Amino acid sequence: MVNKKSKKQFFENFASKASKAVGSPYAFVTALSLVIVWAICGPFFDFSETWQLVINTGTTIITFLMVFLIQKSQNKDSLAIQLKLNELVASGEKSSNRLVDIESMTEEEMMIVQKYYQKLSELSDKHEPLQTSHSIEEANETHNEKYKTAPKKTTPKKQTTGKPSTRNSAPKTSGRGNTKPK
Repeated sequence: MVNKKSKKQFFENFASKASKAVGSPYAFVTALSLVIVWAICGPFFDFSETWQLVINTGTTIITFLMVFLIQKSQNKDSLAIQLKLNELVASGEKSSNRLVDIESMTEEEMMIVQKYYQKLSELSDKHEPLQTSHSIEEANETHNEKYKTAPKKTTPKKQTTGKPSTRNSAPKTSGRGNTKPK
């Protein structure tokens, strides 16, 4: 049992790291370099069928293997996002917990739920425009409400060395090069 779990964990870690590595700029530059080297070698091999077969076989094998690695990473990412959304739905006081397992519904059932939310959206458009309901003031109120009961963080004081700070010690200027205070 433990051995089977460790193999799964190994593949999961490998798939995740490989997907990140293959999606990096370095991987693209490496692949581009290989194609350029292959193209430069063409005249030396008289552009033979073997020369063409090398790039075709290499790209086919790499593509075939990468499909499975990327799909594994996509599945894990999709599940993580789904679980986060489920947590949001379940934590909402007025939200419907029926949506927590919506991915198990048929497409027809999902269309019914979509019509419900479409109607809800139409009703809210009549009530208040989106720009009004999503304002900076509302964001500030939400933030203040959220952190009203949260304990405040205390920042440690910086130690002073007794030397005057060179930062911000330049005289203030009025913007024209002179040092008159405003």
